[in-house]
Amino acid sequence: MTPRRRTAVAARAAALTIVLAVVPQPAAAEALDGATLTWPWALPFAGLLLSIAIGPLLLPRLWSAHYGKIAFVWSTLTLAPLAALRGTPLAVAAFVHALLAEYLGFIALLLALYVAAGGILVTGNLRGTPWLNAAILALGTLLASIVGTTGAAMILIRPLLRANAARLVNAHVVVFFIFLVGNIGGALSPLGDPPLFVGFLRGVDFFWTTRHLAAETALTAGIVLAVFVAIDAWHYRCDRRVELVGEPAAPVALRIKGLVNIVLIGLIAGAILLSAAWKPGIAFDVCGTSLALEDLVRDGALFLIAIVSLVLTPDEHRDANGFSWEPIREVACLFGAIFVCVIPVLAALDAGDRGAFAWLLDAVTHRNGAPHAAAYFWLTGLLSAVLDNAPTYLVFFQLAGGDAARLTSELATTLAAISMGAVFMGALTYIGNAPNFMIYAIATGRGVKMPSFFGYIVWSGAVLLPVFALLTFVSVGRP
Repeated sequence: MTPRRRTAVAARAAALTIVLAVVPQPAAAEALDGATLTWPWALPFAGLLLSIAIGPLLLPRLWSAHYGKIAFVWSTLTLAPLAALRGTPLAVAAFVHALLAEYLGFIALLLALYVAAGGILVTGNLRGTPWLNAAILALGTLLASIVGTTGAAMILIRPLLRANAARLVNAHVVVFFIFLVGNIGGALSPLGDPPLFVGFLRGVDFFWTTRHLAAETALTAGIVLAVFVAIDAWHYRCDRRVELVGEPAAPVALRIKGLVNIVLIGLIAGAILLSAAWKPGIAFDVCGTSLALEDLVRDGALFLIAIVSLVLTPDEHRDANGFSWEPIREVACLFGAIFVCVIPVLAALDAGDRGAFAWLLDAVTHRNGAPHAAAYFWLTGLLSAVLDNAPTYLVFFQLAGGDAARLTSELATTLAAISMGAVFMGALTYIGNAPNFMIYAIATGRGVKMPSFFGYIVWSGAVLLPVFALLTFVSVGRP
C-alpha cells in the first residue's frame, strides 16, 4: 500500500469516527424484535451464502474482481428494508451494533494474528511425506488452543504448502488442515476459537473447556488424523513426482525466522485476557450500542500489534512466505457482509419460541423441559457451519439459560455440546469459521486446486459427519 493510499484510508477511518461521534444518537430507538421477523428476512443472508458458494466456481474472474461489490449489494438488501419498514434509527442502530460490537473485535483479532503469523518464516527442505504432513497437522492442532486457530493456521499453512508443492495431488492436505488446525484444535481454551471466548466473557472458567472437552477433542482429532494418514499414504504411493530420481534427499535444515512475532502473538493473547479481567466500568454509547472501555483498548492494542509486526519484521520474511493482503481483505469484506446480513436471522433465533425459527429451537428441549444435549450439539453445529459460530454459540448459550454457574455444573453436558458443536462443526463449510476461508484463499493463491464450496462439503460430510455421529453416541448422547 502506497503512502498516499494509507493516508486516504486513515482519512476515511477518521471521517467515519467523527460522523459516528457527532450524529444524533437514537438512544430511544427500539430494539429489533425478532418475533416480528418472518422467513423472507433471511433471503439476503441466503443469497450471500449462495454467492460465496457458486461465485468462485462458476464465475471465478468476475468473483475475484467484484466480490466486495457483491457483498455490499447483499448488505444493502438487508439494511434498506430495515430502514424502510422499521425506521432509519433502528436500521442505523442495528448496523452500528453489528459493526462495532461484533465485527470490529472479530476482524481486529484476525488481522493481528494474520499479520503476526505471516511474519514467522519456517524454512527448510521439507518433503510432504504422509508422516511429515501428519506431524504438521498434529502440531497445528495442539497450537490452535494456545495461539488460536487463526494463529496456528497462519504459522503452518505456508510451510505445509511448500512441503507439498511437488505433489500431484495435494488439495486433501489443505482440506484436513482446515478440519484439524482451523477448527477442531481450537476447542481447549477461550483463546482457541471465538465462541469459547464468548463463553469466557460470560463467566465460563478459562480452563473449563480444557477439563471437559479434552477427551472428546482427542478422540475427534485422533480419528480425523488417522483418516488423513490413510488417504495421504495412498496418494503418496501414486505420486511419481515425490521421489527424487538419482538425487539424494537434501538435509532438512529447519530454521525459524521472525521470532519477534511469537512474542507479539503472546501479546495478542495477553490483550484478550486483559480485556476479560480488567473491568473499569466505563462505556461509551454509539447509536445505542454500549462499547466498554476494555474492549476498545483490546481492539486498539490488536491493531497496534499488527502495525508493530509490520515495522519489526523484515520484508524479505513476508516475501518468502508469499504474504499477501488479499486473503485478509477477502475475509474482511465477506465476513463484514455476513455480520450485516445475519442481523435479522440472529434476531429471529434470539426470539426463541416466538420467532420464525421456533421449530428449530423447540428441538433442543425434551418434553419434560430438560435440555436435549444431542440436539444442542447438532443444531449449534449445523447453524455454525453457515452462520458465524460466535453469535450462534451465544444464541444457544442464552437459550440454555445463560447462567454460567449452572451451565458449568449441573448442565455441563449441555454446555459441552454447545461448545463442541460451535467449534467442531465450523469445519463443515468454508465459511463456518474465519480461518477456513483464509486458508482456502492462501492455498488457491499458491496454485492448489482446492475443492469448490460444494466439493468441500462432500469432503467434510464424508469424513466428519460419521465422527460427529460417534461423538454423539459416546458423549453428548448420554443421559
